[in-house]
Amino acid sequence: MHDERLRQLVTGMPKAELHIHIEGSLEPELIFALAQRNSVALAYDSVETLRAAYAFSDLQSFLDIYYAGASVLLTEQDFYDMTAAYLARAEEDNVRHTEIFFDPQTHTARGVPMATVINGIWRACADSPVSTGLILCFLRHLSEEDALATLTAALPYRERLLGVGLDSSEVGNPPEKFARVFAQARALGLRLVAHAGEEGPPAYIESALDVLHVERIDHGVRCMDDPALVARLVREHMALTVCPLSNIKLRVFGDMQGHNLRDLLDAGLAATVNSDDPAYFGGYINDNFVAAFDALPLTREHARTLARNSFNAAFADDAQKHAWLAEVDAFFAEAA
Repeated sequence: MHDERLRQLVTGMPKAELHIHIEGSLEPELIFALAQRNSVALAYDSVETLRAAYAFSDLQSFLDIYYAGASVLLTEQDFYDMTAAYLARAEEDNVRHTEIFFDPQTHTARGVPMATVINGIWRACADSPVSTGLILCFLRHLSEEDALATLTAALPYRERLLGVGLDSSEVGNPPEKFARVFAQARALGLRLVAHAGEEGPPAYIESALDVLHVERIDHGVRCMDDPALVARLVREHMALTVCPLSNIKLRVFGDMQGHNLRDLLDAGLAATVNSDDPAYFGGYINDNFVAAFDALPLTREHARTLARNSFNAAFADDAQKHAWLAEVDAFFAEAA
């Protein structure tokens, strides 16, 4: 970044993170420590060879290694340690509020009970000064029946859940495949989000809105291929949880200079910046801000807009949002 003051601004400003897969925050060092603790054999002989394997060509090649990394998570303490490590990093990055995605099917399929997953993550959240919410994500490459069974299994922990989401392999797994489970979640009063328009077409964004009735679009960068959809998203103040480093790593864009974050903001879209799977994609939320502001003609005003967008898009009450937004405004006034 040519302007050191701008770097200090984006790293120092209060922010919310709304697109973070907790399993994707598992650093190689912790994967090895947990493998040792749980006597799990890994296909890699060192932290270095595991990190070297983080060379993905697309979403599927990433998911393959992501699920392998998750295999070391077996006990409540494992989920606690993983979540606590992420929250410590989020606090360092001046994240005031984070809505954490987790993938129970990745774990229940391995015989890990739902209680182990939710309780471990929940305890770490309770121990952190960062405000948190938990969003249970359904794996879209699996059946809707599997998703419905997962929602049922999570019902005893309803009070610990903020919402539900939809992730994993997007292409060929359109949002409408999950219409019934999202309708059930909505009836339970859960907030609704879905990955759409990352590798999938703009039509997936529309069906996430019209069929699933989501309140936020995760990724959504492909919306720019459809001007009518862009106009609708602006009109409906629909937030997009954009993940710049992830988009480069998974070849959604060739390089950061080609990313459309500035275009999204200039179109009036409620874009936010997030880290997605930070251990795998080269950085946590501040790394994403710095990379984007380094490569793109983004300004101090864009930084303030992104910070405000993140809190406006959070699933929190108006009084809490007002307090966070006031903190953003005070920060920028002081940094003038």
